[in-house]
Amino acid sequence: MKYLKGKTVLITGGASGIGKIMARLMLERKAKVIIWDINQVSIDATLSEFSGDVFGFRVDVADVEQIQLTAKKVKQEIGVVDVLINNAGIVVGKYFNEHSVADIANTININTIGPMYVTKEFLGDMLDQNSGHICNIASSGGLISNPKMSAYAASKWALIGWSDSLRLEMKQMNKNVTVTTIMPYYIHTGMFDGVRSKIPILEPEAAARTIVKAIEKNKVMVTIPGYIYRLTRVGQAILPLTIFDWFAGSVLGIYKTMEHFTGRKK
Repeated sequence: MKYLKGKTVLITGGASGIGKIMARLMLERKAKVIIWDINQVSIDATLSEFSGDVFGFRVDVADVEQIQLTAKKVKQEIGVVDVLINNAGIVVGKYFNEHSVADIANTININTIGPMYVTKEFLGDMLDQNSGHICNIASSGGLISNPKMSAYAASKWALIGWSDSLRLEMKQMNKNVTVTTIMPYYIHTGMFDGVRSKIPILEPEAAARTIVKAIEKNKVMVTIPGYIYRLTRVGQAILPLTIFDWFAGSVLGIYKTMEHFTGRKK
């Protein structure tokens, strides 16, 4: 999606964190922006802060009926969505035996199934006009296992597999609908408060700019920072598992990053 001017961009989780920053960056590019978020207070604050063609809807992406009803409203009131950014997500920072059934269900529903349902609602129009871009915000947690984020890692592994399969389907169908899968490291947004890492934690502004540029350049799979892909995929490919565990856990310190996790204050 080289030119975003005049395009309609929908961002889930768009009233806070990198979602809000991406909304601002899209408005700066003269796009029409639709924000979906579960927090009405944050939506109202964001709409009052931004100027330009920006709209807000309260949506729980774990609720398929809300998704379907709001998507219908968006199409009737605003029109076809050209760019969809599936950004909404949650994390539970506990050992798996400490997870409740609700923890597991919410993580999978919001992080994995939600993006599928949202995409399902808007993909048809993209196919009809033979133009569109879908950007799925996964995680580097979808590339490497990590203690105290097992359900989160599972949700992002699944999201990556679905997202890139969708890309290949569009290519096989000869459709001009492009798909970008984003796999960032921890970002300073509050979602991962308490995380301690040897690898630098990402700044939200820089991460959001990288994502928007990836959409503009129709990039396929992007890790932030870029070397994360090489550290994980290449390391997993050439090292015995015991050696890779030592490298990831002791050298990079990844397996201990969640030890002091507190998460966003409610």
